Amino acid sequence: MSLSSKGSRQDSRPNIVLIYTDDLGFGDVGCYGARSVKTPHIDRIAREGLRFTDAHAPSATCTPSRYALLTGEYAWRKPGTGVLPGNAALIVEPGRTTVASVLQKAGYATGIVGKWHLGLGATGGPDWNERIAPGPGQVGFGYHFLMAATGDRVPCVYIENEQVAGLTKTDPIQVRYTKENYDGELDGVRDRAGLKMDWSNGHNNAVVNGIGRIGYMKGGKSARWIDEDMAEVFTKKAVAFIENNKTRPFFLSFNTHDIHVPRVPHPRFVGKTPMGPRGDAIAELDWCVGEILKTLDKLKLTQNTLLIFSSDNGPVLDDGYKDSAVEKLGDHKPAGPWRGGKYSLFEGGTRVPFLVRWPARVKPGVSDALVCQVDFLASFAALTGQGFDKRTAPDSENTLAAFLGESKTGRTSLVEHANTLTLREGSWKFIKQGRQLYDLATDPGETTNLAAKLPERTAAMAAALEKIRGVGASRP
Repeated sequence: MSLSSKGSRQDSRPNIVLIYTDDLGFGDVGCYGARSVKTPHIDRIAREGLRFTDAHAPSATCTPSRYALLTGEYAWRKPGTGVLPGNAALIVEPGRTTVASVLQKAGYATGIVGKWHLGLGATGGPDWNERIAPGPGQVGFGYHFLMAATGDRVPCVYIENEQVAGLTKTDPIQVRYTKENYDGELDGVRDRAGLKMDWSNGHNNAVVNGIGRIGYMKGGKSARWIDEDMAEVFTKKAVAFIENNKTRPFFLSFNTHDIHVPRVPHPRFVGKTPMGPRGDAIAELDWCVGEILKTLDKLKLTQNTLLIFSSDNGPVLDDGYKDSAVEKLGDHKPAGPWRGGKYSLFEGGTRVPFLVRWPARVKPGVSDALVCQVDFLASFAALTGQGFDKRTAPDSENTLAAFLGESKTGRTSLVEHANTLTLREGSWKFIKQGRQLYDLATDPGETTNLAAKLPERTAAMAAALEKIRGVGASRP
């Protein structure tokens, strides 16, 4: 990289910004058909870039998707990569090849802001009152500001560069995931009447900011987040990272909390949609996206920034809180035409919104190429001329040409993951559980099981899935 005499950047490598949302479904935004909520900023990315119709998260739940995206390895290959508690240890081996480490090696400033949910600390989990490591800093990120797990899990604090932000030594944090609360702390069952958002199942342990959570927490009062401010806090940190690294290539993974539960948008977004907190959280998410776009425009970085917008899994309505997501759904279809959603082995579990904008190289349009987030590692490595250890990233394929719209085809096959494994080959989908076969071209709702009528195709896809399962099984 070189700089001109005025300090402007002279580097052809694109910045890379990944906006990774939480629980956002295929049909939840305007450019994929939503009408009950307006998403002008997300729609702008689609208008100025490439909108994918067959793009997938690696899993139908969050931790496995995030693990696979970062490492290039399907999470189902590694035990312990299911949805993690908030006090879990880091599940990505320090020093292994990741998307972030590949780009860091290529000279990029690397940062992650928002949701992490891949564990922190060594075996046994972190001591929240001391340096919190290993974590993002040991797997390729030069900067991080994040929540450890999810908004509905303790600890309800932000971590910035291995320290709990705003923590005082006189009020240390204690966290546990047992059946007993700490003495003197509010409890989601005992103090239910005073909650500002009631729970429908679970989410009745510690009470923070008037909301029941999963797990118990004591202390850290000065460091606790306020849910209503979370979107703005994370967005400001993401914007600051861009501003601080504008003179060099950078990679930012902006992992929003929205639209995960508890859905408690800032008051200025309350009532913006007829769908209650879930719809209002989508409106808030769109605002966050707009702030990123505005920053890139202001700094004249838009033209040479590869911007990717997607979600970690399909949609969910009632996910543990009484927020009227079901009652106020109306004719909105969170998963679009697909069956299922978060946790589901059907297509709505992993088929997600996926937009790519890079004005300097990507022509606007629509692509039906089969693509997956697990391929970011190999594709970004190809983009930046870097190698990587294929033994630890056995599932990541170089589909850069498809991501950039230079090829109409992406993957020839893809393993989808929920409580079981499924295999996609073209429009055909085989589900291991119950031996199911569907043709998505004629049956997007996966209503007619063709396994009995097409035994040869079913057997061939079952065998192909078993072969894929064996790849990388003996890696070091």
